[in-house]
Amino acid sequence: MNAEREAKAALAEALEAKVLELTYQGKILTFEPYEKQKVHLELGAARRERLLMAGNRLGKSEAGAFEAACHLTGKYPPWWKGRTFDGPTKGWIAGVTSLDARNVCQTKLCGQYGVDSAVGTGMIPKADLLDKSLARGVTDAYDTIQVRHVSGGISTAQFKSYEQGRQKFQGEGLDWIWFDEEPPEQIYAEGLTRIGERDGIAWMTFTPLEGRSAVVNRFVDEPSPDRVVTTITIDEATHITAEVKARMLSGYLPHELEARARGVPMLGSGRIFLTSEETIVEAAIEYIPQVWVKLWGVDFGIDHPFAAVLILWDRDNDVIHVHHCIRIKDALPLQHWAAMKPIGAAVPVAWPLDGTNRRDDGKPLSDHYKRCGARMLDQHATWLDGSVSTEAGVVEINERERTGRLKYAAQLSDILEERRFYHRKEGQIVKIKDDLLSALRIAIMMKREARMVGLGGQSAQRINGGMARNIDFDPFP
Repeated sequence: MNAEREAKAALAEALEAKVLELTYQGKILTFEPYEKQKVHLELGAARRERLLMAGNRLGKSEAGAFEAACHLTGKYPPWWKGRTFDGPTKGWIAGVTSLDARNVCQTKLCGQYGVDSAVGTGMIPKADLLDKSLARGVTDAYDTIQVRHVSGGISTAQFKSYEQGRQKFQGEGLDWIWFDEEPPEQIYAEGLTRIGERDGIAWMTFTPLEGRSAVVNRFVDEPSPDRVVTTITIDEATHITAEVKARMLSGYLPHELEARARGVPMLGSGRIFLTSEETIVEAAIEYIPQVWVKLWGVDFGIDHPFAAVLILWDRDNDVIHVHHCIRIKDALPLQHWAAMKPIGAAVPVAWPLDGTNRRDDGKPLSDHYKRCGARMLDQHATWLDGSVSTEAGVVEINERERTGRLKYAAQLSDILEERRFYHRKEGQIVKIKDDLLSALRIAIMMKREARMVGLGGQSAQRINGGMARNIDFDPFP
């Protein structure tokens, strides 16, 4: 009996030790980002400034804390493709107030504040959290933490708040800085100065409740190879159940819904497409009626990404369904067509005016796609009156959305994201990150050229198996 009791005690002790090990190993080892979080993290390898703009409770601060923990410890996961540092790093972590920095950032990194036994239950493993100093004025708030780096050195991170003012963000050089919630423009500018001399990085995680602030405009209106914005909507947050999502949506104030649920800054009168997303999104269409006609619209992407949008037009009900989208950066016409061909090789392709521009070989740009096998229309896209008005396309898209005659497949997150940020500044449409919307506008402009053809990679095949016999004209105009 004594031996049995000793065996049980040893097992209980081993289990307790294992529980403690798992409790304090750090969430950095088990964190698995969903797609949009991963996109934001990976962009750190190429972009100096990043903004993760997301709705409430969609994992933006979790992603921010995870990255901070990676740079502090040097424990990058096998799938990591973002920015890396070979040795110990020095960083700042900033929130709106010292309370916010403690309640959110400190808790996610180090564990629940005010509970000694919780230290080490955050992203940073307890064994790597070497030392901490307390801040003045806020109970249990840390000022600085020291973290063991895998190289053998010691990383440091200091917690700051916007309420301290710009002066507190001056001084030393940094490897990185994480702004959790939107900073004032002057403080953000100081943060960028701090990372300048070390070729560092800065990332922000916030819900854009301040609307079109100067910081938001920097990312939305001012393109630069140094900065990028990633958005997360409630529909893309895979860790939240449908029931919880429904409760969250029902609890938001109407004027804050788009910001809190989809990370869309409140653009006010500047936003172009105002129809509720719930009314224009549909499940992917699996069965396509034979009488629906099809058309590709493309935007060539001479100095921006190439984009192609495949529409299905139910002419009987005058409803256009956006069925598929492609957006490719830094590729050749042959590669663009290789992406389109498996989806709709036989579908006619509408193209914009700049497709008439001649390349180095003297051939127009559209001809390069035709030689690849694409069924390019003979002429560039125009409205029936011969015009190429962008405003006319915007008006038709808006009218169709409002009347239920334009639907987007729910999985087409890229074009939905472009739509959310499509806006005017001083009365003019801001032509930034609108590639897919431009392709959609071209397709709608030339919908009269859509045809009843089959989808898939088989070119020049009609849904009835071929052209009608003994005729030399198209029976499906």
